[in-house]
Amino acid sequence: MASKSHQEADPNAIIANEGGFIFKPKAFNIVWGSDTRYWRIPRSPIPEYDEQEAAELIQVSWLEVTGSVKLEPSTRYEISFKLSFRRDSFGWSGAPIFLMAKVGKKGKYKWRRLKELDNLPKDPIMVPTDDSFTIEPIQDIPDKRLYFGLYEVWSGKWKGGLKVHEAIVKKLG
Repeated sequence: MASKSHQEADPNAIIANEGGFIFKPKAFNIVWGSDTRYWRIPRSPIPEYDEQEAAELIQVSWLEVTGSVKLEPSTRYEISFKLSFRRDSFGWSGAPIFLMAKVGKKGKYKWRRLKELDNLPKDPIMVPTDDSFTIEPIQDIPDKRLYFGLYEVWSGKWKGGLKVHEAIVKKLG
């Protein structure tokens, strides 16, 4: 077991491009992510990721996978995660999984329950699948940092088999 149980985000694992940002597995803060009893995190050199690599959840009762990045003011962004399940996944049916985001440490969270995780396929898909999840920095706040993540901290149910391939924070205009 690692000396720290939580994985701290490596900012070098965030790939910036004109369209926004791609967060690879090591770009996330993951509760229990450095403890191999709970997560398998790719150890690939950055940014030479294999497209199939993912942070793989072994088992947890507290799911918290988060990222952050500074945004440009007056630009809308869409947030999505590329996820899949292993064949032996468990504990997800009916679990209240949320995608949450806010701009600024003192910002108000916007959230959406991700019902897709009740029946997530084995092949990676972008979630949410229906409507987009967008956020826009407010002009007059000094902290334009986006804080976002996947959360399931309410049920206390053990769950496992989720693969987090990447997150995309995409500029919309």
